Amino acid sequence: MTNFFTISPDFSPDHLSGWYIFNTWLQKMTNEPIRLVFYDNFELQRQAIENDCVDLIYANPFDAAMLVRHKGFKPLVKPDGNSDEAIIAVNTNSNLKEITDLLSGTIVATTDDPDIFMMGMILLEPAELDKSNIELVACENYILVAKQLIQGSANVGIFFAEAYDDLSNVVKKQLRIIVRSQIDIIHHSLMIGPRLQEKQGLFQKVLTQMTENEKGKAVLKSLGFQKWQIVNEEEMEFMIDLMDTLSS
Repeated sequence: MTNFFTISPDFSPDHLSGWYIFNTWLQKMTNEPIRLVFYDNFELQRQAIENDCVDLIYANPFDAAMLVRHKGFKPLVKPDGNSDEAIIAVNTNSNLKEITDLLSGTIVATTDDPDIFMMGMILLEPAELDKSNIELVACENYILVAKQLIQGSANVGIFFAEAYDDLSNVVKKQLRIIVRSQIDIIHHSLMIGPRLQEKQGLFQKVLTQMTENEKGKAVLKSLGFQKWQIVNEEEMEFMIDLMDTLSS
């Protein structure tokens, strides 16, 4: 039976080919048939999860509670040294210098990336801004968030820090960071669903041993990762509780 693997829609387009390479490598190392499926947005991906159409997922931390507590997923690994952080940025010519310069009515460009939007809204709190007194401009991806700022259609943009860092130098020269979060303990995780959980140990073993040969290192490099680190259930529950606290 084919297993279905999907990636959080906020991944960097620069690593699209890397995920296909990784999927091919993972099939070979685990001897499991795995089909990689991408979804255009979080809503479509959540529908697939709800319909039990996902067996492996590189998951956004915002969805961890649903995956663990409602769909029976377990954590496998996370990229070592990578955490999810948010950036608030403006056009480089903007007069805005810090968060407290922002006023009611600020136009904010953002995506449907749930944990980054949540962290971005927390970063806006010193200006006493919330959903009730800002205007949101919804964008399909972070490149379009940048475009809104460059064209002057939005005052500030909320970015996934990794996605911002992956923007071209031409684009970044037209933007300026006001603030970057430093939460450090929120992260994406590779998670395994109920149909594959008897292979949890095997998957963790092959993933954490990727750095032991040149082929594995090359596959990791194609994803922009150094190595995988095991995530235990206690760590996952702690992150879920933290996400619940931050979003309340």
